[in-house]
Amino acid sequence: MKSAIFASLIASAAAFAPSQQSRSTTALNEFCKGYVGGDNIEPMWIGETGSKNFDPAGFTESCPEWVPWFREAELKHGRVSMLACLGALVPEVVRVPGEQFSFESIPKVIDAHDALPDSMIQIFAAISYVEATSWGALANMNEFDRAPGDFGFDPLKLKPSDPEKYAVLQMQELKNGRLAMIGISGIVAGSLVSGHGFPYF
Repeated sequence: MKSAIFASLIASAAAFAPSQQSRSTTALNEFCKGYVGGDNIEPMWIGETGSKNFDPAGFTESCPEWVPWFREAELKHGRVSMLACLGALVPEVVRVPGEQFSFESIPKVIDAHDALPDSMIQIFAAISYVEATSWGALANMNEFDRAPGDFGFDPLKLKPSDPEKYAVLQMQELKNGRLAMIGISGIVAGSLVSGHGFPYF
């Protein structure tokens, strides 16, 4: 189990890296095709531009046609990581009904991976379904018929019509997703190293 979790952490790190987008290569000379996130200045001094237009690996220079896919991957991993953080912390306080999910059966949330194989299969099936049904949208993304991460799913009608307000929400999602990718890695590592549940020491 530890090797599987370690492999997933490596994959998360790899998915996180391309999100840091770069020096401009578009016809309009915009950083990262003008996506939100490039103009945000934060206390970090790495590379030629620091936090602004941060892309020390040069992903957008070397393969600009993949920039929409990089942003899509960053958003998807960020959204999954935000859900994963909730899924790791909420069961420390409350569990769904069922003896197999009880605190007596699974004292530590991290042990649920091995203790509940049927549940893991259900999760894998759900992920596979989402990936399969979204493939068409991914394949057409370079035709620019939609923005990365925008699947038109907004049942609560939260998307503002004002572009400036929408950009603020996009930035909030991006930052929270990036933080969650680091957060879930820390949760898993802390739980495995310490052998304890929350707060993992």
